[in-house]
Amino acid sequence: MAIPPGLREVFKPSANAFFYDPRETKMTHLRKKILIGIGTLLILVLVGAGWYLSMAVPIGTGYTARYICSSVFISHRDPQLTYREDVAPINPLAKIIDVNIDHAQKTVVASSFGLFKSTALYREGCGCTLVTGTTEAELRKQKFMIPEPTPVPQIVPDAPWPTGEGASPEPLAGEVNMDKLKGVLDAAFAEPHPERKKMTRAVIVVYDGKLIGERYAPGFDNSTPLLGWSMSKSVTNALVGILVRQGKVRIREPAPVPEWQKAGDPRKSLTLDQLLRMSSGLKFDETYEPLHDVTDMLYRSYDFAAYAAEKSLDAEPEGKWAYSSGTANIIARIVRHAAEKDYPRYYDFLRKGLFAKIGMHSAVAEPDPSGTFVGSSYMFATPRDWARFGLLYLQDGLWGGERVLPEGWVKYSAAPTPKAPQGQYGALFWLNAGTEANPKDRLWPSAPSDAFAARGYQEQYVVIIPSKKLVIVRFGATSVRGAWDMNAFISQVTSSIQGN
Repeated sequence: MAIPPGLREVFKPSANAFFYDPRETKMTHLRKKILIGIGTLLILVLVGAGWYLSMAVPIGTGYTARYICSSVFISHRDPQLTYREDVAPINPLAKIIDVNIDHAQKTVVASSFGLFKSTALYREGCGCTLVTGTTEAELRKQKFMIPEPTPVPQIVPDAPWPTGEGASPEPLAGEVNMDKLKGVLDAAFAEPHPERKKMTRAVIVVYDGKLIGERYAPGFDNSTPLLGWSMSKSVTNALVGILVRQGKVRIREPAPVPEWQKAGDPRKSLTLDQLLRMSSGLKFDETYEPLHDVTDMLYRSYDFAAYAAEKSLDAEPEGKWAYSSGTANIIARIVRHAAEKDYPRYYDFLRKGLFAKIGMHSAVAEPDPSGTFVGSSYMFATPRDWARFGLLYLQDGLWGGERVLPEGWVKYSAAPTPKAPQGQYGALFWLNAGTEANPKDRLWPSAPSDAFAARGYQEQYVVIIPSKKLVIVRFGATSVRGAWDMNAFISQVTSSIQGN
């Protein structure tokens, strides 16, 4: 449309006039959209990062608080050295975590940025527990442990191990090459590769009931209780076995798990045997990182068994084998409920039924905040007491002529679970059975096939080899995968026994 002559001066463009250009407007809108998109993305990233940190940092502080607590009040270790050698190498958040220890109140607080805080409380008789889903005051009121246990026969200090802490008799001449064994133990502590340190803390070799080899790293000795991590599962096996012998539980019957008792629940028929063998089909993610089942259970939950029991089936019972710390804690709660029928303070059952029977007096089973011992992960004992535990299984569940475990229990525990791909798992014990198609396809190819073991994180082991009359114990803080070669160590120890 033409502009009337009288209005031309009004619309006469000046030097600073803005001209409308449709192409320029589209570019401006596009830039705005891009900027809005980038801004939105940054906000989402920041929100996501904040959410992840809110989930991840409590795992890091929780791990730090309870590990330092146990190390200080059970193992009596230097907290700074423990932090540097044990916590920092495996906890990526360690650099942003501060630790405060209150020796009077027996608490350890680990905090980060002043926003995240985890508290671990030590109690005599049961070790340390994270204050999660409850309060310190409530934890202090719990009465499941025995703070002042009734007297039991103690280890005779001068008697030979295992009835005492004295030196075992020398093996018969020609039975053991002691010089060769000494070299094997020396090599277990050597660090030829600084970037791949073994960090061995303790090694014990028992042959034919005699303690024939023992060595410790500086700062550790035969009175230092050490964490077995998942070796605790094998102790849980022993406690189930004792209840079986007493007629308190039956492994072939449906497991008494309250969460599964509703009509039509497919988990209702799961047996204790299937739980012991980790072939129940229960879903559980054993990835040791934030936002996974096992870390949520261990560091964010009040009742570990309840957390695991809420999981659904992701396979038919006995349809597959899947390692699960959650399953071990369901079993631990079954042990607790069965024991409480005779022992209101059920920790007395752990002590009288197992620990005192075999002289394992240093043993401490740490509980979750609900008061159930953590059957998956938190058992402490001295290396010598862990060796006693192995000797109990080497002796087919007998101790001093008394049957502690039911007849046939050791054989049952060391029988391969059908779906374990290498025949590597029994009933809460690791096996070296291999497969029928390929017997050499096993965990430790150079070790005897009848070897079975309690086995824990960072290469903790109690290996039992009936055919060689051997128990081998190894403790360490091995944070680099592959730095410790258990296959080679077993082979070297067995080769020091004459005739092997």
